[in-house]
Amino acid sequence: MRIAVFDSGIGGLTVLRQALTALPDDVFIYYADTRNAPYGVKPKAEVAAHVLAAADFLADRQIDALVVACNTATAVAIQALRARFPFPVIGMEPAVKPALEQNTGKKVMVFATSLTLRASKLDTLISNLGQGHNVSRRALDRLVTFAEAYEFDTPGLRAYLDQVLADVPWQDYESVVLGCTHFLFYRRLIQAQIGPDLRVLDGNQGTVNQLVRILRPLRQRAAASPKSPRVTFYASGNPETPARVTRMLALLSSSY
Repeated sequence: MRIAVFDSGIGGLTVLRQALTALPDDVFIYYADTRNAPYGVKPKAEVAAHVLAAADFLADRQIDALVVACNTATAVAIQALRARFPFPVIGMEPAVKPALEQNTGKKVMVFATSLTLRASKLDTLISNLGQGHNVSRRALDRLVTFAEAYEFDTPGLRAYLDQVLADVPWQDYESVVLGCTHFLFYRRLIQAQIGPDLRVLDGNQGTVNQLVRILRPLRQRAAASPKSPRVTFYASGNPETPARVTRMLALLSSSY
């Protein structure tokens, strides 16, 4: 089957890597909307328009499913995408539910972009769990910019994390939710910042599990997919440059 994975940039590679393992017989299209990244600091309507335009492009590639591997894009456009296209559209959800289900009384911190934190989708998720008083939120927008510049461990990055997290009383918390796929590149640095005893969770595996479940009954009706290339890369409607493809393939094989 042909599966599209969409993100504003390279963050969705963290989802793609898990999907490649879970679905070894399928082929993938990876679309990074680099022309319009980052999404998290833009107005909701502008981001929704960019997401729909990218999805229109991918639909023309005769895909069998679309994974919106971007929490911000999911928050602002998932309903419109599902209404617009006949194929399954799978989005991201911050792992707030598993964090609270494992909670023993302390707080949960959600790291995400500003737009994701403002969106009603996250409010609804937290409200439905009935533990809003145990959930804090913090925007780490610049991590997206660092990631898009391939800065994964630099003095400037460490200084940013020191600055934005210095006032958090981590003794009151027991878990952190990474609500942006770009943030997974910084899991180790975040863990070092918050301390070894706090859990760090993300929604990637849940998204891939949902993709596998949804595709299972569709396989009998799907046309056979070519075996190569396993992943085709696009950037804002154009083939990715060879240099960026090389860097993204390196990220897919790295341990970040």
